[in-house]
Amino acid sequence: MSTSAVPTGPGRSREPDTEGTDGLLAEQLLRLTRRLHRIQKRHLEPVGITPAQSRLLRTVAYFGEPPRMADLAARLEVVPRAVTSLVDGLEAVDRVRRVPDPHNRRVVRIELTEAGRATLRELRSARRAAAEDILAPLTAAQREELGGLLTALVDPGPEAGC
Repeated sequence: MSTSAVPTGPGRSREPDTEGTDGLLAEQLLRLTRRLHRIQKRHLEPVGITPAQSRLLRTVAYFGEPPRMADLAARLEVVPRAVTSLVDGLEAVDRVRRVPDPHNRRVVRIELTEAGRATLRELRSARRAAAEDILAPLTAAQREELGGLLTALVDPGPEAGC
């Protein structure tokens, strides 16, 4: 990818127009994110859950033991009330359940039900289908290159200081 050069003339620089390029890239990333959300939502509809509920289920599964609500809120980077609403919705359709902590009776943990585990399997298929929709125009080599670029953006390392 190349950057466009700023026109030269009296008082003008030959530096690349990174502000314009960066602005365009930011806009393209935002448009891609919106498109990805629309496609993902379309693929999740048959499963019967929202993207936020999907993320909560995947997060519960991520933990080795049933997590506390506070653990989920921290991992999802949301306020605890948002987790409560998501858990309420998923509990109503028997995908998660609240269980007492074996060591502290004041703590409630969230665990997947059998229906929740089955939903996770459906979600994996839906996510693969959504990814295929998004990535369909790309060749295998382009997908590999995109993967490397996204890794550099998503996990920039400790020196990035985000």
